[in-house]
Amino acid sequence: MDELLLIETVERYLKGEMAPQEIPFFEEIRKSNPAVDQMVVEHTFLFNELEKQAGIKAFKHHLYEVENKLAEEGIITKKQLTGKAKVVFLWKKYKRSIAVAASIAGLVSIVTTVLISSYSNKIGKGNITVLMAKIDNTAKKVDALNKTIKERPEPSNPKANYRATGFLIDGKGFIVTNAHVVNQMKNIYVENNKGEYFTAQTIFTDKQTDLAILKINDTAFKTLYNLPYSINKTNSNLGEQIFTLGYPRNEIVYGEGYVSAKSGNEGDSTAYQVSVSVNPGNSGGPVINKRGEVIGIITSKNSSADGVVYAAKSKNIYKLLDALKENGDTLTIKLPNNSGLKGLDREQQVKKMEDFVFMVVGN
Repeated sequence: MDELLLIETVERYLKGEMAPQEIPFFEEIRKSNPAVDQMVVEHTFLFNELEKQAGIKAFKHHLYEVENKLAEEGIITKKQLTGKAKVVFLWKKYKRSIAVAASIAGLVSIVTTVLISSYSNKIGKGNITVLMAKIDNTAKKVDALNKTIKERPEPSNPKANYRATGFLIDGKGFIVTNAHVVNQMKNIYVENNKGEYFTAQTIFTDKQTDLAILKINDTAFKTLYNLPYSINKTNSNLGEQIFTLGYPRNEIVYGEGYVSAKSGNEGDSTAYQVSVSVNPGNSGGPVINKRGEVIGIITSKNSSADGVVYAAKSKNIYKLLDALKENGDTLTIKLPNNSGLKGLDREQQVKKMEDFVFMVVGN
């Protein structure tokens, strides 16, 4: 397809101008051609930026009109309104005045827009959505959890409010997941693919990379040997094929995609952007390349753009262990450095990995 024609097609697709019969055909091309899919993602960001700039321009124009109208009516003078004080002045002075009720209604909307925009800029997240699932305390899965651990010296009636994913980095029970997952949980449990639950505790978190290390502290847990994957220390290549395993539902789910950018949201160098299907519950899941190396950990997605998912780079795990040592922690965590998945077909790779990926639940 000619590049200019392709760009025109992408724009028609994003603007909703594509004929209904064209849409399924184009979406099939997206799935089979990473370059086309990446172009759609890039154009989505471009359109979002253009809309954002248009909104800022409209906001300034509206504020200017309100200022002029009030000045013409003699309610204010130009000297009273300077810089950022404009909205604050109008709100404080006229919030009780029926005469300018309509103007205040408009200004309330403006103030809300400004505050939201300011907050989004400060945290640098925009439309970023974390991928931890909120679950029903009355679900049958929680009943199973209670039944499994009722004979152990642990809380007799734990309630699971959240579900996410984690994976072993050491067979002695050390698991990596997201910091935003464990920060929501006081009591933490992990479940393997056989339906067995174990109690766990957080031993380290890093908010910057959104990673955390858990330790299974349950006497029922038995050490797992020969983790089949390795933890990559280097950056992955653009377009590298990847797959994920996680718990967006109460059983393990497989997804596949590719690395679509070498940095995360707003150029975050500690993360990748990957194109893969994820849902709430995928937080903390491993991102694995075709050689059986963990290259990342799923953290979040952009809710306003299809196929834009972020994953913390796996080399951050090594930095977590270094930080643990610097803090004087004496725990010995040995990361797997040889992949037993290399050369296997995808089905066999997934079968070998399933025992080492856990559902993380808690309250």
